Amino acid sequence: MATRNGSLWRSVDWVTIVLCLVMMAFGWLSICGASYDFGATDLLSFSSRTGKQLVWIACAIAVGIILLNIEKKYYEMYAYIFYGAMLLLLIVTIFIAPDTKGSHSWLVLGPVKVQPAEFAKSATALALARHIGRYGFTFQRRSDAIISIALVVVPMLLIVAQAETGSALVFLAFFLVLYREGMTGSFLLIGVCAIVFFVVGISQAGNTLPHIPTDVGLFAVMALIPIVTAIMVRVYADDRRRAGLIVIIAFAVTLVACLASRWFIPFNVGWVQVGLIIGIAIALVIAYLLQRRMVYLLIALFAVGSVGYYYSTDYVFNNILKDYQQQRIRVVLGMEEDIKHVGYNVHQAKIAIGSGGLTGKGFLQGTQTKLSYVPEQETDFIFCTIGEEQGFIGAVAVLLLFGALILRLLVIAERQGMGRMGRAYGYSVVCILTLHLIINIGMVIGFMPVIGIPLPLFSYGGSSLWGFTILIAILLRMDAERTVR
Repeated sequence: MATRNGSLWRSVDWVTIVLCLVMMAFGWLSICGASYDFGATDLLSFSSRTGKQLVWIACAIAVGIILLNIEKKYYEMYAYIFYGAMLLLLIVTIFIAPDTKGSHSWLVLGPVKVQPAEFAKSATALALARHIGRYGFTFQRRSDAIISIALVVVPMLLIVAQAETGSALVFLAFFLVLYREGMTGSFLLIGVCAIVFFVVGISQAGNTLPHIPTDVGLFAVMALIPIVTAIMVRVYADDRRRAGLIVIIAFAVTLVACLASRWFIPFNVGWVQVGLIIGIAIALVIAYLLQRRMVYLLIALFAVGSVGYYYSTDYVFNNILKDYQQQRIRVVLGMEEDIKHVGYNVHQAKIAIGSGGLTGKGFLQGTQTKLSYVPEQETDFIFCTIGEEQGFIGAVAVLLLFGALILRLLVIAERQGMGRMGRAYGYSVVCILTLHLIINIGMVIGFMPVIGIPLPLFSYGGSSLWGFTILIAILLRMDAERTVR
C-alpha cells in the first residue's frame, strides 16, 4: 500500500533501529581494539580495517534506508525472483570463487570480497515467508510441507557445496520458523536425535565395552533408537501397549546378547541391535498394513533411517570431512587436547576473555589482542576482544544488547497478527540472529566447534553486516505498514 515518507518514519520501530546503531558502534570500537597496534595513528584510514568498517557501516545504513522506503507489496511480489537469483548466484559461486581457507564461498569484485551465503539468508527468509503467507497454506497438505522444507534445504546444500559448513548450519534456524507456523514437532525431535546420535556415535567411537568386542558408540546409538521409536509410537500413534513391548523386547534382546558375548562366544552386539531395529521396523510396517495408519510406516522409516544415518555420519566424518574439521570436532567433544594446533584459537580466546577480569583492561589496552595471540580476532573471535578490554561487565552488556534486540524483534514478529507472511519473516530474522549469537559465543568459549560464524553487527566485514541489515530493514518496513494506512 502506498504510504508517505512522513507516515513511514513515524511508524517505523525506532527502538530496533537505535539498538542496531548502538551495536554497530560498539562493534566498530571492538574492531578498533582488535586491530589497533600500540602507537598506531591510522584508525580512520581507509587502508585499515577500522576505516574500512566505517565504510561498511555507512553502506549498511544507506541500504537500510533504501529498503525501508520500498513498499511491502514489492517484497511479496518479487520474493521468489530474489530467491531464484540467489540460488543461481550460489551455484555460480561454487565454480568461480577462489579458494579461501578451503572454501569457495567468496566472490572477488575488484577490491571488495562478497559472500553470497550471507544474502541468501534474507532471500530464503522472504521466499519461505511468501510461501507460508499464501492463502490456504497448511502443513497438513503434503505439497506445502515439502515445498517449505525444499526452500530451506536447497540453498543449504549449495552452501555446503562451497565448503562453507558454518553458514549452511545457520539455515537450520528456519526449521524453528516452520515449527512456529504449524509444522509437527516430530521434525524437531528428528533433528535433536540426529545431533545426539552424531555426538554419541563420534565421541565414543573406538572405545569398546568391557569384555565385549562392541564399539561403545555403535552400542549406545543402537540402544537409543528403539527407545525413541517407542516414544514416537506412544506419542504419535497413541499405542501404549506396542510402545511398551518395543522397550521390553529391546532391553531383553540386548541384555541376552551382551551376556552371550561376555560368557560364551564373543561377537559384536551392535549387529544384534541392528537386526532388532529392523525387526521392530518390520513389525511397524505390518501394523500399518493391518490398520492402515500411516504413522506406523513413518516411524518404521525413522527407525531404519536412523541406522542408515549412523553409518553415513561415520563415513562422512572419516572420509569426507577434512582433517582439521575432524580435529575441531574431536577437540570440542573432549576426544583430544590440542592447544597448539586446532584448539589454539579457542585456548587463546579463553585466555583473552579471562584476563579481562571484572572490568577489563580498558579500551585499546588488551595485550592478548595487541600481540595477535588470537587469530581472526576482528571477525569470528571479536567477542574475546570485548571480554579482554571491557571485562565481564562489558561482555554481559553486549549479551544484554543482543537479548534486547532479539526480544524486540520477537515483539515485532508477534504483532503482525493475521499477517502470516510478516510473522513468518519476523521469526526467520529472530531465529537466524539467535543461532548466529549462540554458535559464535559457543565457539569462542569452547562449547562448539570453530566453524567461522561472525558475531552479528559486531564482526568486521561487509557481507555479514549488510546481510543482517537487509534482514532487519525488510522486517521493519513490513511492521511499519502494519500501522500505516
